[in-house]
Amino acid sequence: MSLKQRIVDDMKSAMKARDSRRLSAIRLLLAAIKQREVDERTELDDAAVTAVVERAVKQRRDAAAQFADAGRDELAAAEKFEIEVLGAYLPEQLDDAAIEAAIATAVADTGSSGPADMGRLMAALKPVLAGRADMARVSSLARKALASRC
Repeated sequence: MSLKQRIVDDMKSAMKARDSRRLSAIRLLLAAIKQREVDERTELDDAAVTAVVERAVKQRRDAAAQFADAGRDELAAAEKFEIEVLGAYLPEQLDDAAIEAAIATAVADTGSSGPADMGRLMAALKPVLAGRADMARVSSLARKALASRC
């Protein structure tokens, strides 16, 4: 079963269960997927659907942080609930140790030696870690690794 079909099936089960909060989050995700399909005039595969889910989760994390900073805890809690719902469609996230191991391997493979090589290192890491790690976190760990090699 494709990821998109799994999302559609979850929407149907949320409808049957009358879970309006979950249904709303899933409908927003399906709308984003459909919009990208219309824009690109193609059917999205699982990798492209995962990219849409990642983007939606990132948007909600940013919104939750802004709501929390503004003291709007009820809105921040709603965004965090949507993050939980959408996070179920992402592959299992890697921990820092696994990310650091991938960074060490990429540093050795690319011959990166300092902060000037950050772009080359991230280009090597993105295909390996995309979808399995927050790329902002990967970037910060890679920056630290490169700074220690100076």
